[in-house]
Amino acid sequence: MAAHTVSTAPTPTRASQPDSRRPKSLSPTQFLRPHVFQSTWLGTPKLSLQSSNPRLSMPKYHRPITAIVTFSLPTAKPERVASTEKVPKWSSKAIKSFAMGELEARKLKYPTTGTEALLMGVLIEGTNFAAKYLWANGITLFKVREETVKVLGKADLYFFSPEHPPLTEAAQRALDWALDEKLKSRENGEITTTHLLLGVWSEDEGPGHKIMSALGFNNENAKELNSLVSKPDFVED
Repeated sequence: MAAHTVSTAPTPTRASQPDSRRPKSLSPTQFLRPHVFQSTWLGTPKLSLQSSNPRLSMPKYHRPITAIVTFSLPTAKPERVASTEKVPKWSSKAIKSFAMGELEARKLKYPTTGTEALLMGVLIEGTNFAAKYLWANGITLFKVREETVKVLGKADLYFFSPEHPPLTEAAQRALDWALDEKLKSRENGEITTTHLLLGVWSEDEGPGHKIMSALGFNNENAKELNSLVSKPDFVED
């Protein structure tokens, strides 16, 4: 009888056999391909992998992004400053207060930016001298919001305020008052948030004045602020 030989070679198992269905692992170079960073806005930047610090290089046709920073607030009579040799600029904190006032008007769903919104913007900015003076006299943002609802009422819940609610006539006059006062002083320097606050107070029939008055602000406080802001060495801190 012929002897049978038994092969001792291991039978390939399924685990050791290559599986074409299993995805191959990607190397870092293969993974960081340009299409990963493709954007309909930026285009397809080229990815440089030659150095140890990969970086994106923008295509030649990409337009650089530019930001425009304004140093002025709206005025009803631009010709007043057109002939002025040195136009006074608004301080950065005053401009930020104005922007915060617009945003607050939107949050409260009001259709316009009034003197009450400018007042709230001063308090929201928070780091300016006028806001600190108001806090020292017990006038806070929470109280101003409460008084605003009392004076103007609640807005329609389903009303969508515009992105930049237009200024009311009283708010525009408040800005112009601040500009005029700076021009009258003939002093160098910026138009500060304190000028803006005094402009709000100058509108006797405006909601901002009524709210400030209801919270204890009076003409004596206005005179004190005016004397401080009139000093040559006064700066927005």
